[in-house]
Amino acid sequence: MCSHYQAIKNAALLEKRFLAKAPADMGGYDLRPTVHGLFLRRSRTSTAGIQEIEAAVGRWGLISARGRPFDLKLATFNARAEDIAVKRTFRDAWHARQFCVIPAEAIFEPDWRQKYQIATRFTRADGHPLAIAGIWDRGINETGEQVDSYTMITINADDHPLFKHYHRREDEKRMVVMLADNAWQRWLGATVDEAKSMLLPIAADQLIATPMPVGNATNLSLF
Repeated sequence: MCSHYQAIKNAALLEKRFLAKAPADMGGYDLRPTVHGLFLRRSRTSTAGIQEIEAAVGRWGLISARGRPFDLKLATFNARAEDIAVKRTFRDAWHARQFCVIPAEAIFEPDWRQKYQIATRFTRADGHPLAIAGIWDRGINETGEQVDSYTMITINADDHPLFKHYHRREDEKRMVVMLADNAWQRWLGATVDEAKSMLLPIAADQLIATPMPVGNATNLSLF
């Protein structure tokens, strides 16, 4: 799972790498669940054969269009690939092919291989931004306003060479789906069956894991 990441805040980089014009407000940078961040989706004005990409800002933590008030208390910032198609919160957006990409500089996961957690920052080895697979929806927030929202999709990582070492020993290991440069555009326009086939782990050698200094504010926070 991922409950902390750093978003792209460079408008020129967003346009160069993800072919999308940055909105005036790009949302937060150091994000936790329920904070508003930037995500990419197919433009609603896209025409057949032409996939226009829109950069939008929404709540990190998906609110279903058919959500109920108590749903806002649920942890919906991650969606498990194994049941995304049937879970009430996520299934409508999944079957409607409301796929999105979350551009990120880095994600964080906790390392519990010692007596205390050490936050670890994951970045791409080549220095390029991450393209995290997700879905988005439009629902009613805590103040009764209609807002866009999104979630990151996670897969099992018990056997992943890198991510199997993170989170508590007794917990199932999870990782977000990070799409390759030649895959993120396909994800936005994928069919449901195509999307299922793209929920794959990233190779460990494509990432750099950097432990944060002990005492850093990141290490004092909850994951």
